[in-house]
Amino acid sequence: MDLTLEVVPVPVTDLDRSKTFYADACGFQVDTDSEVAPGMRIIQLTPPGSRCSIALLSGMPPHPDQPGMTPGTLHGLQLCVTDIAAAHKELAARSVPVSAVQHVGATGWEDGKGEEWNSFMFFKDPDGNSWCVQEAPAPLSER
Repeated sequence: MDLTLEVVPVPVTDLDRSKTFYADACGFQVDTDSEVAPGMRIIQLTPPGSRCSIALLSGMPPHPDQPGMTPGTLHGLQLCVTDIAAAHKELAARSVPVSAVQHVGATGWEDGKGEEWNSFMFFKDPDGNSWCVQEAPAPLSER
């Protein structure tokens, strides 16, 4: 059995503001922006090179087994890049509030790149949902 992670809902307060942030600032591709039922809108975006998308939702009734999330409470979503310095430069140029590149060292988080798999930067969307960007040694298709 294959189980593929394909869409992660991201709780936001303002769909249009979040669409602008993820599409224009972060460079995510807008896959769809549609009203799927009266009062129910879904915006699906995909990070460049990713096989998994995010979904910004409005008006979706909560399912009893899937309670909704409060905007700003999704933390730890992780993206991978093969050149963290270039990604940092591009995101900062697009006005994404990225942290400095950091790694885990002997005393905890330290500034600068680390060894393989040990270089990270962090940012939050306008609602406070937080993201981690990690440098990978090769594209996913080559790992």
